[in-house]
Amino acid sequence: MDLGIVILNWNTRDLLRRCLETVYASTGDFTYQVVVVDNASTDDSAAMVRAHFPQATLIASATNGGYSYGNNLGLRALGFHGRMNTAKDAPRYALLLNPDTEVPPDGLAHMIAWMDSRKDVGAAGVKLVLPDGSLDKACRRSFPTPLVSIYHFSGLGKLFPDSPRFARYNMTYLSPEVETEVDSVVGAYMQVRREALDAVGLLDEVFFMYGEDLDWAFRIKNAGWKIVYHPQVEVKHVKRAASRQSKKAQFEFWRAMLIFYRKHYRTTTPLLLHGIIMLGLLVKGGRGLWTEMRRPAYTP
Repeated sequence: MDLGIVILNWNTRDLLRRCLETVYASTGDFTYQVVVVDNASTDDSAAMVRAHFPQATLIASATNGGYSYGNNLGLRALGFHGRMNTAKDAPRYALLLNPDTEVPPDGLAHMIAWMDSRKDVGAAGVKLVLPDGSLDKACRRSFPTPLVSIYHFSGLGKLFPDSPRFARYNMTYLSPEVETEVDSVVGAYMQVRREALDAVGLLDEVFFMYGEDLDWAFRIKNAGWKIVYHPQVEVKHVKRAASRQSKKAQFEFWRAMLIFYRKHYRTTTPLLLHGIIMLGLLVKGGRGLWTEMRRPAYTP
């Protein structure tokens, strides 16, 4: 099989239906399987999939274990069982696709053909466009290193959007029409080569939501693969359709930043800069993050 698509849903039934309609309207000579993972929705999303898309594999999780947890259920159903443990019949590519996206008819075939032509690319993303026509800036990103994060969250990135130094977080200094090698693309549309996934394993479930795609990209790049933003395919993205329903989402964003920093940068960060970062996270994340900080640092 060419492509395995995992769509993780939580209470976005109508958007999910539209997403699936666009996926199944895809054109081109390729084979694919769709796995819909429903993370304990209460809006009859699972019933809608059963009724209208019987060709999809539906996994109705009894609990909402988070973004990594749910996507990993789908990846395992496709034959991806962790590092160096991929089934022989797993697809050549795995695609994480958000339910609040709409893919163009030729988009999936184009991405498969393009990645087939770029054997050095382990993961790729597309140009994501918000309903108002503007770019979803998260679709091409740099890793949130300590300095990159300080420039971004201090407002320097917005003040100097054309600066390669200060605006690296969302790379606003580059034209959104130019194909670019990046640190990370976003999990709303993240296509990963089978060999890259086999090299690094599944998403890290210590991340409940946010940060898991950055962490996956970090590991893929460390394994020697390139990650590329490919804007020749344009996908509509409503964005935050599920997370805006959750009071927990804002806290989880800062918790993810803390985990990512501790996992990848803490040991190489000077003490003074470390103190500044932890203070900034505490100010942003509040008392809940203080509790998280007091726990032992995460070690992979």
